[in-house]
Amino acid sequence: MHTIGFTQTTAENFFLRLLEAKTKHVIDVRLNNKSQLAGFAKSRDLKYFLDSIGGIKYIHEPLLAPTQEIFTKYKKEKGEWSIFESQFIELMDRRKIDKEFSPDFFEDGCLLCSEKTHHHCHRRLITEFLTERWNVPISIKHL
Repeated sequence: MHTIGFTQTTAENFFLRLLEAKTKHVIDVRLNNKSQLAGFAKSRDLKYFLDSIGGIKYIHEPLLAPTQEIFTKYKKEKGEWSIFESQFIELMDRRKIDKEFSPDFFEDGCLLCSEKTHHHCHRRLITEFLTERWNVPISIKHL
């Protein structure tokens, strides 16, 4: 399972990383995937680019995104990461994402979010949560 962010990178670098990782499908875990600020990563454009450049399938999966309330408290109101982290983990638990998805869904896949790095991004929390819950060895690489 891979993860990737699109901010502070060029489209060329972004797509090359996906191709080099032999990604078969990108799983968009953003709450808001249509913003004009997303540039080449707006959902409609991204779907086209992924398919045209690498034959990569695009999947938007809002079940893996934070709620608007959790997102707003952290991003817009400049909340604490530790609070976001605990709220998002609780949300994943309530949503039972470990039951909704199987490891096969993520095979050859890459979780997409906007953050440049995975350190303070919910895509990392998703990979850690699922790895712990499934209790199976999963290789995770942050591109």
